[in-house]
Amino acid sequence: MRTLRVIGIGTGNPEHLTLQAVRALADVDAVFALDKGAEKADLLALRRAICAEHIRKPYRFVAAEDPARDRRPADYGGTVEAWHAARAELLEGLIRDNLGAGEVGAFLVWGDPSLYDSTLRILERIRARSTLPFACTVVPGITSVQALTAAHQILLNRIGAEVLITTGRNLADGVLVADSTVVMLDGDPAFDHLDPELTIYWGAYLGSPDEILLSGRLGTVGPEIRRLRAEARTRHGWIMDTYLLRRP
Repeated sequence: MRTLRVIGIGTGNPEHLTLQAVRALADVDAVFALDKGAEKADLLALRRAICAEHIRKPYRFVAAEDPARDRRPADYGGTVEAWHAARAELLEGLIRDNLGAGEVGAFLVWGDPSLYDSTLRILERIRARSTLPFACTVVPGITSVQALTAAHQILLNRIGAEVLITTGRNLADGVLVADSTVVMLDGDPAFDHLDPELTIYWGAYLGSPDEILLSGRLGTVGPEIRRLRAEARTRHGWIMDTYLLRRP
């Protein structure tokens, strides 16, 4: 029986790895990764560096090009469904060809496997086909939500108040802002439709040497966040950022 470990690795700081994650990596035979192209080559390089540091035996690093998808589809749900199906087909072949019976494979997941990541969903697709049996364990990691609140030295929630974690797409579609709302996967933040009196805590490249932080009244710092974000994206070729909105 093959074993797969889905390991959360935090948001860019190699020290985000937990002791459990370090132990889970030590005896891995193969690490699987999806290559997202030259613009995000440093994300793949970080995974390679983590493996070199913590795997204590000869291992294989198996990378393949991530299937392409439309980033501005008319049918978002259908597009993501097709993308996940393509990923499942690709990864099933990689696992079958590069991981033998009795061996241990690993997926290193940015942040935590439970939060806006498709790895577990895709592995469940593969399992459902019943053509490639495997056992699976999950090791939690530090999320961008935790890294953001730590960087700004704030609590995620106020006393007895609710917290909403959502996406930029949902926020743009009119999702109501909770007392504290964390927004992830916002490819083009637009704040004009929001209450300018909200407080925003924004962070990009959290936990990495390139970390950028800004906070304040949304109506005041919103334009500056958009400017900094655009400059950083041009400089690095990609950006990962998260922000928290809080009612006055």
